[in-house]
This record gives sequence, structure tokens and C-alpha cells, in this order.
Amino acid sequence: MSDSIHHECGLAFVRLKKPLSYYHDKYGTCLWGFQRLYLLMEKQHNRGQDGVGIGCCKVNMPLGQAYIFRERCAKRDSLITVMEEQLSRFAKLERKGLINRKSTDFPDRVKEHFDFGGEVLLGHLRYGTSGKFGSGGCHPYLRRSNWPTKTLMVLGNFNMTNARDLNHHLIERGQHPVFDTDTQTVLEEIGYHLDEAHDAIFHREKARNLLLSEEQRTPAREFPSIISHELDLRHIIEKCARIWDGGYAIAGVVGNGDAFVLRDPNGIRPCFYYEDEEVIAFASERVPLMTVFSCAAEEVRELEPGSVAVMKKESEDPIHGTGCRMKIEPFAQYGELRPCSFERIYFSRGNDPDIYQERKALGEALVPQIIRSIGNDLENAVFSFIPNTAEIAYHGMMDGLRRQRRDEVKAEILRAAAEGCLDEGLIDSLILRNWPRGEKIAHKDIKLRTFISQEKGRDQMVSHVYDITYGVVSPGDHLVVIDDSIVRGTTLRKSILKILARTNPKKIVIASTAPQIRYPDCYGIDMSELGKFIAFQAAVRLLEKRGMSRLIVDTYHACLEELEKDRPADMINAVKAIYEPFTADEISAEISEMVRPEDIAWHGEVEVLFQSIENLRASIPVHHGDWYFTGNYPTPGGTKIANRAFVQFYEGDDRRPYDMLF
Repeated sequence: MSDSIHHECGLAFVRLKKPLSYYHDKYGTCLWGFQRLYLLMEKQHNRGQDGVGIGCCKVNMPLGQAYIFRERCAKRDSLITVMEEQLSRFAKLERKGLINRKSTDFPDRVKEHFDFGGEVLLGHLRYGTSGKFGSGGCHPYLRRSNWPTKTLMVLGNFNMTNARDLNHHLIERGQHPVFDTDTQTVLEEIGYHLDEAHDAIFHREKARNLLLSEEQRTPAREFPSIISHELDLRHIIEKCARIWDGGYAIAGVVGNGDAFVLRDPNGIRPCFYYEDEEVIAFASERVPLMTVFSCAAEEVRELEPGSVAVMKKESEDPIHGTGCRMKIEPFAQYGELRPCSFERIYFSRGNDPDIYQERKALGEALVPQIIRSIGNDLENAVFSFIPNTAEIAYHGMMDGLRRQRRDEVKAEILRAAAEGCLDEGLIDSLILRNWPRGEKIAHKDIKLRTFISQEKGRDQMVSHVYDITYGVVSPGDHLVVIDDSIVRGTTLRKSILKILARTNPKKIVIASTAPQIRYPDCYGIDMSELGKFIAFQAAVRLLEKRGMSRLIVDTYHACLEELEKDRPADMINAVKAIYEPFTADEISAEISEMVRPEDIAWHGEVEVLFQSIENLRASIPVHHGDWYFTGNYPTPGGTKIANRAFVQFYEGDDRRPYDMLF
């Protein structure tokens, strides 16, 4: 993706089903669960570089001993920093003699003294879209109490479109929320209903005791066990979710060890799980689970949209009762399935077997447009990709080009044979000419990229992020480069095209595997400012060129009218009117003009091609959450965000639209 996009966070969850001694005896380490957590996070490091957080809950800890822990970090290389710090603390405990590998009670001592020597482990990789950017803004968020069944820790990959409304809901209830992030709101909402459930059981038992003789009464010290047994997390989540609007995958743990993982009713955000006799694990992607637990793809399941997986202790035995049972049930009415298509285009790692094939299909689907753009002149064309994440789509594009060329050669050979003019010279010509030629043109310097992103003068230095391969493109060649997507066009104009122009081709063709990004996202990706999208800018320019500027004003007033409606469910996306006068090709042509750098000596042609919506859906048949391209949002809050984003564009307000909803 040539434009930088802050995308979604990643979650990791590990619930051990055996005591630590089991893993020590079988695998030679009491930290088997902690190691799985680290591996799951490392395998999803692509999902977040702003910061990380880890959490742990220890089951059946003796009274007076801490049972819930967390560690967060927003430093550079935060994941390895956090993990190395914990292992350093573990080594320090050994040096002090608090834990001794040779002692028979080694696993018990690890659980007692090492913060992350517990049965429930959570991890989060943050890619911030709102809120703080220090360690305080990293998940997990923790709500403490001296009652384990009121203590709560949550983390997730989500954005609530109605975060302000949720905060006002807390205020109307009489609470005093701290306006921070939607994560805090989710924590407080779940915590409120958790408190209610706890108190209801507690007061019931207390009232019951008043009706019994002293000998028949349940001792108060047994109340926590009763509350733990009866807590219904699914019911609590069901109450909370009634007012949530957004895309989310959320994991959490209560202080008594009860844990939960849930996914939004539309399946916008991804969530997968694996279970065997030793462990239950969740992650934002399938392949990390396959790799970490050495299992087949069919052994990893997708958490159904609108479902919550609840893990409760199997036994109250203070020594052996650390195992759990998992039950998956719906907590909300199943919505229209709209999984995020960007997960498949870009965000998730491409080594998932399905995603790999889908990205190749996206590349191949562009072949007819590319052929038309270069006039089917394969002999004078060079094909490449930028950035590295577009490589899989590049292979699909090359497969499609080669397949087309083979069909052309076959047809020509059959024709020549039928006419009796097939000879060795023709065969050599057909086989050796016009074969699609792929080259590695751009090479990215990761260290330089990191440096310039933190310094002034970025625009002057960004052109050196990539270097090129010299001598493989001739002045008469078309240079075709495939990209994941084109969002703002800024990097394309200021950097990429200047770099590619150094090869001095006849024409540069940029082919995007994603369609034109026309509408803001509000479900976890930092693509919310409508005025920054190159497709939107192109449509506005076309309106102005054709004397249709009045439509911009009319759309502004239409958006205001929609925002005045009491219920988001009654709103329509008034922003669609901006694009209706134009075909996709007209907007693409305008984008091609807009991104062409003016301050270069190269005089060749630039053309930008975009995937069609139809080809996107055909290439990614299940994950068809395409609101970025179509404006068809899966929740009412999304439509409200789109209208608000246009109003802010018109009024010159550059704040995130989902931060401005009241």
C-alpha cells in the first residue's frame, strides 16, 4: 500500500486447561502458555506497531495474593521490549531463590511469584486510531476491585461508531466516565453489568440467610464461590451489546478466571480460535494459530458473528480446579455478514491459504484493464509491484498475463496449422515474442523509512525510501506496477512516481487491486477524513470543471438533514450523490492527472487503474465488506459517520468524524 494507513489492532488469547505442572512435565517449561502468547503476538506483529499490552489472570490464588496483572508499552520495538522485561524478571526471581527449577514445587512457585505464570493470558497489538498514543492508551484496560468477580480486564480490535453516545449513556445512568476512548467505554459498560450481576447474587444470598437459622446460613466467605459459579457472562455481554454500533473483536477476563471472547454481529472484525485438550486460544488471524499450535487449517475455526465464547472453571477445587469449559453462544441477533474486505486485500498476512489465493485472484482480475492500457504490447512492457505486500497480487497478475498469452499462441498455432503455414520460424516467433516480463523494480529501505517518518523534511527525503533496479526498462517500454490500494495518492505523487520515472519508460501504469476508496471507515481503520481521499478529490474536481459545484452545496445540506434524524437507522448515505454523475473510468482518469508529479523532467504518460467492485466480490466471495468503495455500511453508525465526514469536509474541520458524534 503506497499510502500509509493505520489499520487494525491484533488480539491474542491463551487459556490453559491444565495446571502449570502439566506443561512443566510435558514441555519442560512452566511458561508454555506465556510462550504461546508471545508467539501469537509475534505472528500478528503486522497488525500493530504503536504499542503492545499483555495481561494475565491466575486462577484460584490464595487470599491475600495478587491474581491479575498487566504490562503495557508504547516504546519502539514494544513487543520484544515487554517480553524481554518479563523474562528478565523471571530470571531475577531465580537469582533471588524465590523460584528454583530443581525444587518439586517449582510450578507452584512460578505461579505464586511470576506475574505471567497464570492460566489466562491476553495480548494486544495496538494500531491507534483515536485516544492516547502513549502506554496509557494501550490495551488491556483494567477495572480493579477487591472482589475478583467485579475485577475486569478487556482488550480488543474495534471502533465503536457511537462512542460519544455510549459515554452519555453512562452519564444518564449516573456514572462519571472519563472521556478517553471507546475502549474505556466498553470496559465501563461491561463492568457496570458485571457489578449488577455480582450484587444481585450477593444480596440474594444475604437476604436468604436472614430467613434461615444460624446453623443453616451460608457463611459469607462462601459467597464468592457462589457468585463465580452463577455469573452469566453471555447474559452480561448481551445487555452491553444492545447499544454498541461498530466492528469489534473483544477479549476479556474477570478476576475469578472466567474469560470471554466476542465478535460483532456483522463479522466486520475477524476472530479465530483453536481448542484441544491442553489449551484454548484465540487470535485475529487464522495462520498464527496454525503455526503456533502446529495444526491444520480445518482445526482452526472462525468465531461466528454475534457470538461470545465464555470460558468458566470446571471445578472449585483450590488445587486442581484450573481447567475450564468453553461454551459458544449468540449474544446478539445475527446481522448481515459483512467481513472487512481490506483484511484480505492488505491487513492480514498473505500466508493464509485462502487469502493467498484471493490476492492472486485480485491481481489476475486486473489483466483485461492492463492489456487495454498497454495496447496488448507485451513485447514492450515490464511488470512489477510496489510495495512488498503487493507481491502476491503481482504473481496473480503474471499468471493471468501468461495464461492470456498462451491462449493467443495456441490460437495462432492452430490457425497457421489449418492454413498450412506453420513452420519453425513462426513457432519461435510466437513462443519467444510477447512473453510477459516481470522484474523487481523497487527496493524499500525499511530503516530509512523509520528515520524519515520521525523527522522534518520528510517530503524531500521520502523519494529515497525506495531504490530502483537500473537498466531493465527501456525508453520504449510500458512499466506496469501493481499496488494493494491507493488511498490519498500523496505518496504516489510525491515519491513513487518520481522513483519509477527514473527508469525512463514510455508510460507508467499503476494498477490497484482495491477499487477506488470513496468513503470513510469507522470500524477500526484510520481512514476517516473524507477530504483526503484521492477519489473524493477527483470527483470534486470534476464537479468544479463541469460547472456542477452546486451539487457539493446540495450534498452538504442533504447530509445535515440526515444528521438531524433521531435514529441513525433512518439515515441514508447522502455522500453518494458526489460520485453519481461520473463513471469509475472518468474518476480514474482524473486521478491519473492529479497524481502525476509536475516537478520531474520525465514526460511520459501516467495511468492509474482500479479494481472493479464486481471483480473484488468475485475474487473475495465471502469477505465482501466493501463500504470503503460503495458507501454501503453494515451498521447505522457507519452511515452517520459518512454524512458527518462530508459536513466536516465542507466546514473545514479535520477532526475524526467518529470523535465528533454526540
